[in-house]
Amino acid sequence: MIKKEDLQSLQSGHRARLRQKFLDGQLKDYELLELLLTYAIPRRDVRALSRQLYKKYGSIHHILIAPFESLMENDGVKENTAAFFKLIHKIMELEYKQVLDESPIFHNYEKLENYCKILLGGKPIEEFHVFYLDNKYRLIKDELHSTGTIDWTAVYVREIVKKALDLNAYSVVLLHNHPGSTEVFSTQDIEITSELETALNNLGIQLYDHFLLANDILYSARNMHLLNKSSIK
Repeated sequence: MIKKEDLQSLQSGHRARLRQKFLDGQLKDYELLELLLTYAIPRRDVRALSRQLYKKYGSIHHILIAPFESLMENDGVKENTAAFFKLIHKIMELEYKQVLDESPIFHNYEKLENYCKILLGGKPIEEFHVFYLDNKYRLIKDELHSTGTIDWTAVYVREIVKKALDLNAYSVVLLHNHPGSTEVFSTQDIEITSELETALNNLGIQLYDHFLLANDILYSARNMHLLNKSSIK
């Protein structure tokens, strides 16, 4: 029978090896998840839990963006562990947002795409965000405009236009998601994009793009030629 102190020694040695592999840049994804869990659950063997979570969610990214309630449904995941994952998620969100605050959004499209995915990935209901940009296409404000249901959320054109004027925005970017769906821009999405584009253009404000996150893919209305050519600068 393995004594308690011997088991603790084995776990400590295993964790030390994981940390060293991380420092050497040799950790595989599932081992990285295991190492993360050792900081959230310091007195338990977390190998089985890491395999369980990785199998269910498919990647560390999907674990981090999973809703708090979803994480808590897993055996072995307590409030402290779920909060730990959401803290990392929040730190990643802030890091990407800082890049958008400091430089034109199109200078680092990968950062913009990652920010959108971190912001809306895993959300169980639709959210509609509006990014207000200055004349150098830097982010002035990311505003959660509305939340809705699994397949619908309200968009208030007058409110978006008023906020753009209040912030002295030069340009606007729209972002929303389709939870659990592979559907790209719906007819309603295209109609509201056109309505907003016209309302903003009438005031000399550009609609730079409308992004849609569906099934972990970020679609661009600009790239799909859904915006009027006259508004694209």
